[in-house]
Amino acid sequence: VPVVAVDADLTGSTTTKKLADAGFADRLFNCGIAEQNMVDVAAGLAITGHVAYTGSFAVFGTGRAYDQIRNTVCYSKLDVKIAPTGISVGPDGGSHQMLEDVSLMRGLPNMRVLVPADYAAARAAIRLAATTPGPVYVRMGRASVPAVYADGVELELGRAYVLREGS
Repeated sequence: VPVVAVDADLTGSTTTKKLADAGFADRLFNCGIAEQNMVDVAAGLAITGHVAYTGSFAVFGTGRAYDQIRNTVCYSKLDVKIAPTGISVGPDGGSHQMLEDVSLMRGLPNMRVLVPADYAAARAAIRLAATTPGPVYVRMGRASVPAVYADGVELELGRAYVLREGS
């Protein structure tokens, strides 16, 4: 199944530009500053057999596009993976940060929510989302964080992970 990225004019900030830089420019769709359209384009690509990832900041990619995610993606159980950056968007300030994105997505029918703790978990979450049928929300960070998971960790939905034993 071909994977595509659909972005809302943030290909540098969300790093979806790396898909084009790796030789897959035909799989990157930049919709401009139009998050509702971005989600609907991703839905259309999913209907045609693609696994579509969206990229934006969570405040815009979920808050501004909530209706399209709810009614077009979730009710139809489309293979759209919403993967924005959440609270760590750096100097852009409070208008670009969001905490409630997780609760918005968690309340949607058929939506699975993944919030990776570090780079290794983020890689695993993106891969897990690609192989999980239907809508998945993967809230990504941008800031550098300490490693929590071992490199190469494989995540599984519904599984708890012991990171280290306590006393």
